[in-house]
Amino acid sequence: MATLFIIGTPIGNLEDITLRALRVLKEVDLILCEDTRVTKRLLSKYEIDTPTMSYHAQSKLAKVDKILALLEEGKSLALVSDAGTPCISDPGVLLVSQILMSKVKGQLSNVSVVPIPGPSALVSALSAAGISVAEFTFLGFLPHKKGRETLFKEIANSSRVMAFYESPHRILKSLVSLEKFCGTKRDIIVARELTKIYEEFVRGTVEDVRAHFAKNPDRVRGEFVVIVAPK
Repeated sequence: MATLFIIGTPIGNLEDITLRALRVLKEVDLILCEDTRVTKRLLSKYEIDTPTMSYHAQSKLAKVDKILALLEEGKSLALVSDAGTPCISDPGVLLVSQILMSKVKGQLSNVSVVPIPGPSALVSALSAAGISVAEFTFLGFLPHKKGRETLFKEIANSSRVMAFYESPHRILKSLVSLEKFCGTKRDIIVARELTKIYEEFVRGTVEDVRAHFAKNPDRVRGEFVVIVAPK
């Protein structure tokens, strides 16, 4: 049976990959990568020479058709993102959705979609946040403009922990927005550069965390996970 494996890959430290993931990456016919250059660094470390092909948010319909054709031929493929688990705030979800829709329509009936668990920046940050996360809401990457203010209002009024991803270009802007809508004294945790050399967790009030990054512009780098305590 043809299979699309959804494989979680390291978010920084290349040692954070499972034995199962390594085995499957060696065994599949083709690896679909967000950026082949990024994935090649991981494959080189573990001496994996499986062919790769790019698949990302800008991939055209012809690329999707080619992938579906390979699965129809009985090929086994692996889907990876640059870091973390594919399809979580990641364009891979569009491909998986297309495959599952095809199965519902009676096409690709002999294709399986199989997840292989692996690293996640969200779960890594929550596990070391030091705050109860029996219930939480994940917002992914916040929109740049439309709907952004609405989400901050939702965060401010939530009775659950709220978490979202942010880029270095907008982290200070997001912290200012949290101050505006949540007040200066709401507790938050900001995690950055997870599993890397300069991994950092900054805990405190919104005011304290914003001041930390404002005073240390050299630390406004990497990808951020922001965790906001409930109201």
